[in-house]
Amino acid sequence: METLFIFIAKSSGLLAMFYCAYYFLLRKETFFNSSRWFLLAGLVTSLVLPFLVYTKIVWIEPAPIQNSVSNLVSNSIVKYSQGYVPHIVENETFEINWNYVMLAIYTIGFLALLIKFAIDFYSLNSVLKGKKVQQQADFKFVDIKENIAPFSYFDYIVYNSSMYTPQELENIIEHEKVHSDQNHTIDVLVARVFCVLFWFNPIIWLYKKAILQNLEFIADNEAAKKISDKKAYQYTLLKITTHESCVAITNHFYQSLIKKRIVMLNKNQSKKRNYWKYYAVIPALVAFVFLFQIKTIAQEKERKENQEAVEKTDQIYVLKFQKNTTDKELKEIAEKLKREHNIDMEVSNVKRNSKNELTAIKVDIQKGTGEAQTIQIEGDNPIKSCGIVITTKDNGSKKIDVVTDGAIDKPMVIGDRMVEVNETNNTNVSVLPVVPPTPPTPPSFPGGPMPEAPPVDMSKMPKPPVAPSNHKDKVAMAKFEKEMAEFEKKMEAFEPDMSAFEKQVEEIMAQREAIFEKEMEKYEIAMEKFNVEMDKYSQDMEQKYGKDSREYNLNMKQYEKDMKLYERDMKLQEKEMKLREKEMKRIEKESKKS
Repeated sequence: METLFIFIAKSSGLLAMFYCAYYFLLRKETFFNSSRWFLLAGLVTSLVLPFLVYTKIVWIEPAPIQNSVSNLVSNSIVKYSQGYVPHIVENETFEINWNYVMLAIYTIGFLALLIKFAIDFYSLNSVLKGKKVQQQADFKFVDIKENIAPFSYFDYIVYNSSMYTPQELENIIEHEKVHSDQNHTIDVLVARVFCVLFWFNPIIWLYKKAILQNLEFIADNEAAKKISDKKAYQYTLLKITTHESCVAITNHFYQSLIKKRIVMLNKNQSKKRNYWKYYAVIPALVAFVFLFQIKTIAQEKERKENQEAVEKTDQIYVLKFQKNTTDKELKEIAEKLKREHNIDMEVSNVKRNSKNELTAIKVDIQKGTGEAQTIQIEGDNPIKSCGIVITTKDNGSKKIDVVTDGAIDKPMVIGDRMVEVNETNNTNVSVLPVVPPTPPTPPSFPGGPMPEAPPVDMSKMPKPPVAPSNHKDKVAMAKFEKEMAEFEKKMEAFEPDMSAFEKQVEEIMAQREAIFEKEMEKYEIAMEKFNVEMDKYSQDMEQKYGKDSREYNLNMKQYEKDMKLYERDMKLQEKEMKLREKEMKRIEKESKKS
């Protein structure tokens, strides 16, 4: 499930990247055919690139040779447990599995749109069924009686000839021929399929709108080259806007953005040097691959057979007193402490019962002029096991810990290790961390207020002129053209200056993104280190205990608990990112309204 959500996030990010590149750089250029392939490439890239993962191998030093520490008292040795094994009793609580909830919501939306897709195909078949088809060259013309806007579907061109003059019909057919000849229906179907698959992503719906709009620009541009009267073609566009009925999965002549189409028809050809805009997305794709498509795998270097260097580890020396420890053994312990560790140990108040078992003892320990430590036990019953733990650091410094009340017979945490003293002649020692490595905390995207878009008084918005019913009336048409020119000037003056607002937003977001990227770089380095440590920890756990052992399972449960906390942190980060996206959508919506 997590893999699916990661794929959706990556795919959505790629779609947003291509759409932003088209919207901000390409939508006003006249390279319509190039833009068509650019938008289709964005769909393919968003579907394929998340599956292409580059594997990066990080070589680490081999596991250290395990040191041995012999205990000089009662043949006791020090052993380190493979990990911290806590005894935790968790209360069973009911939890909603949000993964299944989201999957259910996605499935409902997917099925609803799939049914809508099927209904649209049925509607198209109803329109074409039983109609007379006239074959001309590579096109199939279908003259219908229904009041439906003209459209093309692969090599079918469908229209109602009774609704248009011969000249208007010629303009419409030339337009639809371009759609049919260049197979624009494929683009429409592909965009529709992506909307069904990624219906929850608002970017895909904007992306589909951009694809359909660009296809109309292509058809208008190519049709205008074959039509002698360019103004008559524009009048035909205005007349077709009165149709409200169309077939959803076809290239239909009717489009709501008639003004943009007329503007693009009259726009000068873009300069070839502006082709650089199509390559602006390449650096972003490279950054995406380096940030999200590189998987790090840790591998140990081969150990040399004649390796002499051994990783230094802290040496731990344990002295254990039991109820049957004799006075002679106590004296030998004091002598060895003085000789090997330069530690003074003084034993006093020794009492024994009839079985010669220790019932009371006082042990004073001091190293040089350092702070003294004391073990003192009094009572009538035999003493429990107690002792002294001496830890020698790599730099030669020593730390002394005293253990009483039988705690030395149980696993003890000394420094960053779990120490367990057993009665055995085996002197092999394993050294591992007490707990699994802790995953790093992901950074949060910097938040803060955003500038408000400039206000717009919609009540003062100019109204467009109404086209005359008789297009042959030259006086009326001349007046209409003059009113249209005045309307466009008023619209340009009405639109607020958004440049200052957009500049403020870009500066704020650039600063926040720079801070976030630096934190993400640190986080990725920490994650690589964590993955290496976790792989090494798991291998050592499996080698020591085996996968089926109780100790291994307990340690894995602790690791799973830590990972749940890590997942919770990641969900909080995702929540923050969603809030950021919501804020950006609000700003974009306000700017569009203006």
